[in-house]
Amino acid sequence: MTGGTATGTATDVLADGAEAWAEADEAPAAWSDDEDFTDEALALLRALRAPHRRNRAKQVGFAVYCTLLILVIWGGIPSLGLFLQASMGADYTGHGGQLVAALPSGIAAVGLAVILLAVRDGLWRGPVVPPRAATDWLLAHPVHPRPVLRPWFWLSCALAVFPGLVTALGGMVALGLTNRVGLPAALGWCLLGGVCLPLLATCAGLLVERSDRAAHWVRRLTPYAALLVVALGVQSGLAAAGHPVHWLERIELWSGPWGWAGIAALAPTHAAVPGGWVAAALLVVLTGGCLVLADRAAATVSLTRLRERARTAAGVLAALRTVELRSAKLAVHSASGSTRRRGRISLPAPRRGWLIVPWRDATALLRSPARLGRAVVLSVPAQFCAVLAHGARGGLSWLAAAVALVFGYLAVAQLLEPARIETDDVRRASWSPYPFPALMLRHAIVPILAGVLLAALGATAVTLAGGGLAAWLAPAVVPALIGAGLVNACRGVMRQDLMISTGQGTGGGAGPFVFAAWYAAGPAVAVLALTIPLSTALRSGAPAAAGQAAVLSLTLAVALLRWAWGRAAKLTGRPRPGTAA
Repeated sequence: MTGGTATGTATDVLADGAEAWAEADEAPAAWSDDEDFTDEALALLRALRAPHRRNRAKQVGFAVYCTLLILVIWGGIPSLGLFLQASMGADYTGHGGQLVAALPSGIAAVGLAVILLAVRDGLWRGPVVPPRAATDWLLAHPVHPRPVLRPWFWLSCALAVFPGLVTALGGMVALGLTNRVGLPAALGWCLLGGVCLPLLATCAGLLVERSDRAAHWVRRLTPYAALLVVALGVQSGLAAAGHPVHWLERIELWSGPWGWAGIAALAPTHAAVPGGWVAAALLVVLTGGCLVLADRAAATVSLTRLRERARTAAGVLAALRTVELRSAKLAVHSASGSTRRRGRISLPAPRRGWLIVPWRDATALLRSPARLGRAVVLSVPAQFCAVLAHGARGGLSWLAAAVALVFGYLAVAQLLEPARIETDDVRRASWSPYPFPALMLRHAIVPILAGVLLAALGATAVTLAGGGLAAWLAPAVVPALIGAGLVNACRGVMRQDLMISTGQGTGGGAGPFVFAAWYAAGPAVAVLALTIPLSTALRSGAPAAAGQAAVLSLTLAVALLRWAWGRAAKLTGRPRPGTAA
């Protein structure tokens, strides 16, 4: 056999083996203990990684240093200043009652949200995702998966616990200032929820990563869990405003670990719930048991699933590094199975040609009820923040109005997916007899109608609950928010060149801020232009102020739609209306 023939044969064998591994639907063939190369493979990897270990340690150390520096500057020093002022006579207990009233349902909402995010992450990534090299080559050989996969699970646990520690420190500061609770006691009780809930969420994510049945139930229950989180958040806000429902809070506190964390946080305060030590013991025992089971189960994730998730995670990370946020979102939705459930509702075909685009958009919306559900869920905090802006004064009212507009934009943006699909690839619009800018404006018809209807339903609920007529400003701002979303949909390819500033010095440049302004130009203009008029109209409740805010919103909507027309024209190189070809 010649050298060339031998080389070609070896290459073919390696290629065939790699292809077989990539297409395998089951675990590799069983191997005996005599073929076990786990210790040798890991020792070889440690030796090969030794030259790069120091650089990796420097990178991790620098990241930890920057994180701690930010926490100390933005959290530690201001907190120390507040405690020094309290020691000199400053009184921060005025809001202590509101904080304690908001804690039961608020902590339950946060705990459920953490678990929901973890299990949703388990649909496409999960806590056990080694690099692609490990899944494609190392685990396909006679190597035990436990020494390879187990460290990744515990790394995910450590990363999940860190935000919990920061939250516990924030709770200690808040309780110490507003309720004069001893700092060691406040920190100890807050740490129970801050540590146990993230660890439980990580274990739940591993369960979803391993089990198709668990993933199925997560997809089915996600809308209801999201609604429950929003309802708990609204209940927390109402309790802080002086409208608590104590019997419902007791049920929520004992309903699960998300409530046990609230019982622990309330334990050192004057509003302590009986059974604090019982809740703490339940939380610790449940967390410890789940960690033991998860540690054993981390090595049982199928190799095929690990390969799929490693590729998805690498693709999402690459999209985030190039600031392709929509590409990352589409990759996550595709991998998590968010696009698998489609309705089969059909609307009668229109008899008039100009109705074809609204008919297609309405049909797509009815066949994707998840988008409509997200719009409904996001509209609830928008209405709630508008109510807060109505009762607040000064800068707090402006902030509440701005947050309401942001949530309102996020709600109506869920209805603009057909427009974003058209701009992902303008060749898809070849079916349309309209110019591309005119097609994009027609894609705004159904979102405006659906958004106005949704806002009208919310305004009706607020009015029946005792709110003023200013609640009917919500439908008036919908066209402007739809126009802002259409401007963003027509922005074209990512302008990563804006990240680089020509005048950049040692302290950095304005490039990231310029890119952020370009990326969120539409909603930024809408929020900045409508915040003060909306806040003024909500605070005064006068018909004249409300009319002025509505007229300004409609005028802004026309301007934003015109802007979207110009951006859409640039995508296809077509001239704007009234200009020469």
